[in-house]
Amino acid sequence: MATLDGLPPLRDVIQRHGLDARKALGQNFLLDLNLTQKIARSAGPLEGVTVFEVGPGPGGLTRAILSLGAKKVIAIERDSRCLPALAEIADHYPGRLEVIEGDALKTDFAALAPEGPVKIIANLPYNVGTQLLVNWLLPGHWPPFWESLTLMFQKEVGLRIVASEDDDHYGRLGVLAGWRTDARMVFDVPPQAFTPPPKVVSTVVHLVPRPTPLPCDAAKLERVTHAAFGQRRKMLRQSLKPVGGEALLKRADIDPQRRAETLSVEEFVRLANLLTN
Repeated sequence: MATLDGLPPLRDVIQRHGLDARKALGQNFLLDLNLTQKIARSAGPLEGVTVFEVGPGPGGLTRAILSLGAKKVIAIERDSRCLPALAEIADHYPGRLEVIEGDALKTDFAALAPEGPVKIIANLPYNVGTQLLVNWLLPGHWPPFWESLTLMFQKEVGLRIVASEDDDHYGRLGVLAGWRTDARMVFDVPPQAFTPPPKVVSTVVHLVPRPTPLPCDAAKLERVTHAAFGQRRKMLRQSLKPVGGEALLKRADIDPQRRAETLSVEEFVRLANLLTN
């Protein structure tokens, strides 16, 4: 079967290197190079851009990003079995692929970021995807080092990321993403596109940082949303007791009988800004 970049088909690469996807690492490999190209194109123009990728596996998405003209890909891979396959891609694109063996949750991406535009594009391992997103949403300085995130999640997580108030999927993740980014779902990916097929539909989400989000301390916003959505079925006067309860709500001019899913991002920011400790 012909490929888009002159490298061997991914099925051959996986077989040759014995790369069975491992559930413990949250791995589900994408083998359709047309689909990986579609994901990479969702990030917008890549010429002159450095791209961070997490969990490249055998390199299907890596190949798509490089073939679309990315200046460089910095790939963080925890599974040492994948390194020989990625080395073949690095040889095919000299000087344009850097592979770092390590845990993405412990990686300081900002410290690795070079001068110039940076995008993050990844089919994130299911078991760490949400935490990685939160880490990228809550750096100490804003705007962040990245100019966009194009990430694949389980569809249920994607719906939570783009949700706003009065949506059944709205929660802490929707508040944090809505506070600092414009987030949208791009397209769904069916289970049969992966090896092995997961039990759920996946979706690609694209996030662009807001240049001037509402001023707020991220840690305080996390505290408020954690309390509010930790008991989302209760009225705010009850769920927010650990952070001030009715007194806090009164100062924010918010009805204490409302529930967390009815509050806008702006109202959560108002509550966070009124926290005294």
